[in-house]
Formats: sequence, structure tokens, C-alpha cells
Amino acid sequence: MKLIFETNSCAFEVQLNNTLTAREIAQQAPLVGIVSRWGDEIYFEIGFKASAAGATMEVEVGDVAYWSQGKCLCVFFGATPASVTERPLPASPVVIIGRTNTAPLELRKIQLGEPITVRLPKV
Repeated sequence: MKLIFETNSCAFEVQLNNTLTAREIAQQAPLVGIVSRWGDEIYFEIGFKASAAGATMEVEVGDVAYWSQGKCLCVFFGATPASVTERPLPASPVVIIGRTNTAPLELRKIQLGEPITVRLPKV
């Protein structure tokens, strides 16, 4: 299953994995939020609590995750303020729900405060 993430400056596709959390989030689409930035990570509140089963601190560039502490979706595309290498490091454990192959350069265009919509692809 896929989701489409759209902002004023960028639209990209996310291939979801088959976790309970990914399914819970897809069932709630469309989701609307306001982008926050934390280094090379965007995140936004989704307004509901999803499963935190399988939370990890191990993320890669391109990972899309659910951060249960903030009820947020996160997109990692480079180092965060917590990183000790070029690899992203979340603030606290997240549940990886999928991946995007969108180039980090493209994702860096997304600005703090932009509206973001997450929807299922049109058929």
C-alpha cells in the first residue's frame, strides 16, 4: 500500500510496510497537518494515537515513521540534531511504517509551517 504526501513545495510517494501501525495510519487517511523541521527530518501531528509496537532508534535516510510521543509522522532524509554521523537519529523511538525514494534534496525544499496532506493514491 502507498500513501501520497503533499506540501506546497513537494509531493512524494511512500511505500508502506505491513505493520499494524502502518495499517492504522492508512485507515485514517486523508491526514492534514503543519510541518515542523528538526534538522533533515520533517514531522507533523496526525491527531490520533497509533500502535507503538516495534519502536526503534534505528532509522535510515528515506524512512517514514510514527513517533508515538508526539502522535506524529516523521520523514527522515539526513542528519538530525541528535545524529553523531550523517545518519538520522530520532529524538526517541519511532515505528517505521514505510519508505520514500524521494531525493533528500527534494525533501529539503519542505519548509517549517507548510501545510501537509497525506492521502491514498487516486485510482
